[in-house]
Amino acid sequence: MSDVPIAAPASDAASTVTVVLDDLRDESAELDGLVGELSAERWAVGTPAAGWTIAHQIAHLAWTDQAALLAVTDADAFAAHAAVALKSPDTFVDDGAREGAEAPPGELLARWREGREALQRALRAAPAGARFPWYGPPMSAASVATARIMETWAHGQDVADTLGVRRAPTDRLRHVARIGVRARDYAYAVRGLTPPAEEFRVELHAPGGDLWTYGPEDAAQRVTGPALDFCLLATRRVHRDDVAVRAEGPDAEHWLTIAQAFAGPPGEGRASTKSAEGDGE
Repeated sequence: MSDVPIAAPASDAASTVTVVLDDLRDESAELDGLVGELSAERWAVGTPAAGWTIAHQIAHLAWTDQAALLAVTDADAFAAHAAVALKSPDTFVDDGAREGAEAPPGELLARWREGREALQRALRAAPAGARFPWYGPPMSAASVATARIMETWAHGQDVADTLGVRRAPTDRLRHVARIGVRARDYAYAVRGLTPPAEEFRVELHAPGGDLWTYGPEDAAQRVTGPALDFCLLATRRVHRDDVAVRAEGPDAEHWLTIAQAFAGPPGEGRASTKSAEGDGE
């Protein structure tokens, strides 16, 4: 849904928006390549998200792109939309996906393509420093685009898992990782928990070979591991037991069991594949 807003230095704002939007375009194109030639029968196949088919996944992305486009281009229209949606805070996401998934696949695919292109144009044309309303705090153009990357990647993972496709991770994951780290305290708050007072150190090995670091070097609580695994965990696409992410300190370990890069209810999460393998023995 939304992410913790990104605060970019004013002098770098325009270049930051361009880079993030280019990454959003590429992330969307990769997912488009998975679904663009699917038969109608494949669109109706269930994904790891309970009750959601591939059509639901794309319908959700199209629905959220449209909401973001309203937020960027017509604040009053977005306010009216949000007021209706937030009357059913626990169901409006599922409701939107279900309604969109009822369309024929070709129509749904065209709607998603047109909507994401319209959002690209609107965000590229947005005035420097502009902030746009959302379901939570207002967001900058870079934050809107970053949130769309996170959701596109996460729902794309559901589609890839359904189709049995192994996607090569890219350094676009830096956007997902950053949201996951910055949303640490939200993961506690959405569960009615008090977040730890101290910052954590997070060190993630990027697909391209770099080390992405967050938080003070001397922090007692630490998280380390592959960026891909952390992003899968933060989007709740895997179980904690199934990733090679290490925690030092009890608070860091607890966080990894509840990490959440998206707004809204956390859901049930995914079952451990290790547990499933054990049950079959």
